[in-house]
Amino acid sequence: MFAAASRRITRLRRKLEFDRVFDRPLRSSDGDFTVLARANDCGHARLGLVVSKRVDKRAVKRNRLKRIIRESFRQGSIQAAAVDLVVIAKGPAATADPARLRRSLERHWQSLVKRYRNAQIG
Repeated sequence: MFAAASRRITRLRRKLEFDRVFDRPLRSSDGDFTVLARANDCGHARLGLVVSKRVDKRAVKRNRLKRIIRESFRQGSIQAAAVDLVVIAKGPAATADPARLRRSLERHWQSLVKRYRNAQIG
């Protein structure tokens, strides 16, 4: 039960939380994902997902992408930062190799952590 509770607080759920990230984010993008980040007051990283039917009409493919993104988030270097993240999947991600998607996400996490820390210092 504790795992479910801790998982719940690491996710963006309300429209207001998403809107805050969309307002003035740090942005990282490639062919598979666009990742938006904004500092938060929670003291830990939180994740929001946008995987629309435009990416793939089949729910199985969209859910696969969500699982890969959440797992990368849990294992990634972004956990050290107090940021809200919104990951927006793009069409090519639906047919991409899972290893490629994980590498792409890790590059996004590293880039955003570095930029986030530089923004805090500067």
